[in-house]
Amino acid sequence: MKHAQGAIRTRSLWTVLFTLAALTACVAPPKKNTSTSQSSATAATTHGGASAGAQANSAAGSSAGTTSGDTTNPAVPAAPTPFDLEREDIRSFIAETSKKHGIAESEIRALLSQGMFQPRIIAAITRPAETVLRWWEYSNRLVTPERVARGVEFSKEHRARLDAAHDKTGVSPAYIVAIIGIETNYGRNKGSWRVLDALMTLGFDYPPRGRFFRSELEQFLLLVREESLDPLTTLGSYAGAMGAPQFMPSSYRRFAVNGPLDGATDSRRDLFVQWDDVISSVANYFSVHGWERDAPVLLEGTASTETLATVMPTLERRNLDLNQTAGGARTLGFTLPESIADATPVILVPAELADRPNVRVGLRNFHVITRYNRSILYAMAIHDLAKAIETELARLPAPEGVATAGGSPP
Repeated sequence: MKHAQGAIRTRSLWTVLFTLAALTACVAPPKKNTSTSQSSATAATTHGGASAGAQANSAAGSSAGTTSGDTTNPAVPAAPTPFDLEREDIRSFIAETSKKHGIAESEIRALLSQGMFQPRIIAAITRPAETVLRWWEYSNRLVTPERVARGVEFSKEHRARLDAAHDKTGVSPAYIVAIIGIETNYGRNKGSWRVLDALMTLGFDYPPRGRFFRSELEQFLLLVREESLDPLTTLGSYAGAMGAPQFMPSSYRRFAVNGPLDGATDSRRDLFVQWDDVISSVANYFSVHGWERDAPVLLEGTASTETLATVMPTLERRNLDLNQTAGGARTLGFTLPESIADATPVILVPAELADRPNVRVGLRNFHVITRYNRSILYAMAIHDLAKAIETELARLPAPEGVATAGGSPP
């Protein structure tokens, strides 16, 4: 049975670890995670609440959260502390999770006894949102020459993996690379918080999103059994997003895949070390959410200055729906390629420049990117970084005997 041997190995590891007293797991608080996910910091500026692994969502997390209980913040102690497992909410979580998944309550309790309340995580998620960045400011922070250059090198290094993912799913290689580049700077900053601590802290002591993070904690308990992860050493963002693509536990379980080129002898899905699994999983995430092979992503909204100045103030930057049509955009005064039929669903995106108003036109694949992180600024940054990487790759001579990697329309 898939994962059976891994689950047995994990349970054996847990047995050893659980002999430790709860306080022996008390470690110094992790180094502040300022760059775990580039999107975390930037999305926080736009939506005020760090992707919460989630806006940092990275991969489908944060928007799924629901408000639960009192929204006042708990008092923040000076240092990490163990959780009181006799709290009613924790006892209920243990009992419900045990009943739902057939895991012994003693096993769940033993693991949770190792979790630490991290006050700096509460401070991070409740930090007042910065002034909302305008598009040109956001873009300047994320779509940098250094990030483009690293994306080119990453694309060259992982060409076979990217082409295989493109052949299978239709997702353009540069967009996969851009996701990894913005999320973790191509795997350089995957996070320094214990995922167990992050999810327990936010699940039990952050009421506005408690229900969501308790659900992710439940998913994490299942994930570590399935993928033979050590639950006490698995690291991620302050909101529990993991690996190079920053998947929340639920997204990891649902969308991660074992890439065909990773060379592993087992069926584990490793988003921490195996680049083939990472690349294949990002491609799978986009594919499942409706990515259209070789279809355009984002168009410049060509229109008069007067039209742009009139339309842009009417647009809601929090809108992520394809609530307009190409025909409707044309009626407003925008010129679009003839290949885009009038009935094509689109979203008009406010994309202000430093010196003038500006509007861009997102299509179905743009909407798919917003499923990964629910921010139009994030989706535009992914697009622009991908196009910049494609442009630089096109300037390089193709490796002898190797076909040019699949690209994408504008």
